[in-house]
Amino acid sequence: MKTNHFAALICALAFAAMSAFAQGQAAPANDMQALRTAVKADKKALVAKTLDLTPAEATKFWPIYENYQRALNASNQQVALAVESLIGFDRPMSDAFGKQLAAELIVADENEIKARRKMQNQLMRALPPKKAARYLQLESKIRAFQDYDLAVAIPLIK
Repeated sequence: MKTNHFAALICALAFAAMSAFAQGQAAPANDMQALRTAVKADKKALVAKTLDLTPAEATKFWPIYENYQRALNASNQQVALAVESLIGFDRPMSDAFGKQLAAELIVADENEIKARRKMQNQLMRALPPKKAARYLQLESKIRAFQDYDLAVAIPLIK
């Protein structure tokens, strides 16, 4: 029974990959390492290629994108400051500092979620829903590997 489920899963994944290829999907969005490389090279160009915006859509989209990136950068700065204080702390951590660090990280997450929600609401009014959802998906994938990189770099509290 498990073999049948596994075979069905493999077939579904192969079909999805062929379907995406046939539709001309941007390859980096389907390959996390290629996505990481494309983001490092030029995130804005990757977004433009992935969304294939009309001129009218681009006029509406890019200001929303820029505002979201600024909010995301502010949230990233909050996390960076918290992480720097953790890494620079080379003695046993007090409960008070642990509590403060946890609160700072939660506030940064909440700020990112608020910015994403605001951006999503704006996108749904500015773009066709499929393109808005595609951008949200792309941004989510980008955040996933960035969060992974951060998780690897941050030591656990002792």
